[in-house]
Amino acid sequence: MTISSEHAPLLEAARAAAEATYSPYSHFPVGAALLGANGEVIKGCNVENISYGLTNCAERSALFSAISQGQVPRSFKVMAVYAPKVELISPCGACRQVLLELMAPDALILCQGSDPEQSRTWTLEQLLPGAFNAF
Repeated sequence: MTISSEHAPLLEAARAAAEATYSPYSHFPVGAALLGANGEVIKGCNVENISYGLTNCAERSALFSAISQGQVPRSFKVMAVYAPKVELISPCGACRQVLLELMAPDALILCQGSDPEQSRTWTLEQLLPGAFNAF
C-alpha cells in the first residue's frame, strides 16, 4: 500500500522531525509524526546515547510525547516515519511492539526513505503478524 496524498502533511511533519534528530553515533536520522485524535500532530525523532540500549527511536519518541501531553493511548490512527539515508524505512522490532500497544488497532504506519517511489503504508497486523497483545 502506498502513501495517499491526504497524508502528505503528516509525512512533511516527519521530514521536519528528522531534522531535529540527535544521532552523532549512527548518523542515521529518523523523524516521526503522529496524528492525534484531536487532529494535532506530535513529532518525534531518534535520540541516541553512546550506550546504544539507551537510545530512543523516533516512533517511540512521538508516542511517548503524545501520551505525556495527555493524549489517550490507542486513539492514534496514523503515524508517518521518514529516514533520508535509506530507500525505505520501517519500524524496528521494539517500536513495532510499542506501536501495537499504543496505536489504534486499525492504525496505519506510513514510511518513506530517500526514494519516494519506495514509500509504503503498513497496518499493525502487517508489521507484527501474530503479535503478543493484551487487547
